[in-house]
Amino acid sequence: MSHPHPELGPPPKLAEGGLRVTPLGGLGEIGRNMTVLEYGGRLLIIDCGVLFPEEEQPGVDLILPDFSSIRDRLDDIDGIVLTHGHEDHIGGVPFLLREKADIPLIGSKLTLALIEAKLQEHRIRPYTLEVEEGHRERIGPFDCEFVPVNHSIPDALAVAIRTPAGMLVHTGDFKMDQLPLDGRLTDLRAFARLGEEGIDLLLSDSTNAEVPGFVPPEREISGVLRQVFAGAQKRIIVASFASHVHRIQQILDAAHEFGRRVAFVGRSMVRNMGIARDLGYLNVPAGLVVDVKTLDDLPDDEVVLVCTGSQGEPMAALSRMANRDHQIRIVQGDTVILASSLIPGNENAVFRVINGLSRWGANVVHKGNAKVHVSGHASAGELLYFYNICQPKNLMPVHGEWRHLRANAELGAQTGVPRDRVVIAEDGVVVDLIDGKAKIAGKVRAGYVYVDGLSVGDVTESSLKDRRILGDEGIISAFVVVDSSTGKIVAGPHIQARGSGIDDADFGQVVPKLEEVLVKSAQDGIAETHQLQQLVRRTLGKWVSDTYRRRPMILPVVVEV
Repeated sequence: MSHPHPELGPPPKLAEGGLRVTPLGGLGEIGRNMTVLEYGGRLLIIDCGVLFPEEEQPGVDLILPDFSSIRDRLDDIDGIVLTHGHEDHIGGVPFLLREKADIPLIGSKLTLALIEAKLQEHRIRPYTLEVEEGHRERIGPFDCEFVPVNHSIPDALAVAIRTPAGMLVHTGDFKMDQLPLDGRLTDLRAFARLGEEGIDLLLSDSTNAEVPGFVPPEREISGVLRQVFAGAQKRIIVASFASHVHRIQQILDAAHEFGRRVAFVGRSMVRNMGIARDLGYLNVPAGLVVDVKTLDDLPDDEVVLVCTGSQGEPMAALSRMANRDHQIRIVQGDTVILASSLIPGNENAVFRVINGLSRWGANVVHKGNAKVHVSGHASAGELLYFYNICQPKNLMPVHGEWRHLRANAELGAQTGVPRDRVVIAEDGVVVDLIDGKAKIAGKVRAGYVYVDGLSVGDVTESSLKDRRILGDEGIISAFVVVDSSTGKIVAGPHIQARGSGIDDADFGQVVPKLEEVLVKSAQDGIAETHQLQQLVRRTLGKWVSDTYRRRPMILPVVVEV
């Protein structure tokens, strides 16, 4: 198995007749999925998603792929193929279209409806091409065939891309539910046909490659939901991804069966379910869904709230309910259902929400204590089955952390893919398909690009480090006024601390040390402001470290008069 090396340099110019694959996100992480294909000087992008921040990235709203490697080639992009409508696959599109608004978007009806609604908020009117399963479309030099797959959102597609260099198949996110709620199966016959034709390079979803067996059918959740609904005495509050139409459908069906009314809470939930209903993907019985403002007129045992926040997002509805920061107040006897999995890295945030809800008396039902979620990603048994059907000549695991990529690569090798043709890459590692063999050719920049409010890319790792220090250790400021000609102290030092756990009165111990070093610097003829600030920072920082074993941020201010 080939794998990236930290010393990889920039890739050479693509060989004549070769196909280049450059993942800019989604390899080594769960989210931020984006892959760039190149053939004959033209580019095709598959997905452009976001990654959600973790605790060590304070203040960050979203994390984008790094577009720097394609920024000077935007005119070469023939389109962006969107495999489905989840945020980790479409969330970055508005930021790429800000740089060139007329790049065509290609996807299924629901996927395009979701991204168009998102782009409307960014005041971008995209060029779109709606495709259906089984269709073939020529996009520049890329002959694309779209294959239906089932996932935790309707209308998901895999894409087979034919070029003179060979056929590449990208699965997108997929599983093989044999009893899907919408009757839309992953088209194994189509994949078998593609395998017969010859799949030269298969890019396959790795998210569940470590999980043995097969994913249970989505419809198995219905029975558990009915049990929860039957036993609920007061309100039922369900937290789910705002795009999980199949899960919401089962909630609506259970509510209808037990004579409850449903209200959607949260802007993205209201928007997405409205789109799904209007396009016919969500079946809503007349009178079942009501406005959240009318709930006060209904008895508690006739109410179901469907909201966002299943991942513990601080500003989502469920987190705010747990913190008593929402108009909907959790009371003793309410039932809360977290109808989703835990995204890696979100565990602490989710358990914090569960504890907050439990504190106010809610009965919290989640994946850990009831079968209220099944995954949207193929497990190891399904992947083995899939590889035996496709029989790819080269395999490149995508969409997953390192452990998932490794596990998926091993599954491919077990089914007969030659180990020297299983390519384990990571973000930025360039893979070329030349003469039927995939191999690593180099590496391009593919770091994190942080979105913080309205700023994109302004937050750096250095500024995040400063934020972590401020959050963990606090800040100490020292203010000194010196004579500009002699360097002697005119006023100060005045020292204040915030969040450091050190009482301001304690700084009386270090003031004589600061006065001593400043007097000595004046005697030595040091009067330059920056040098004096560094002197104050070192002296104060050493005292704090020696006395308290802490490393707060030191902010020295030296003013000359």
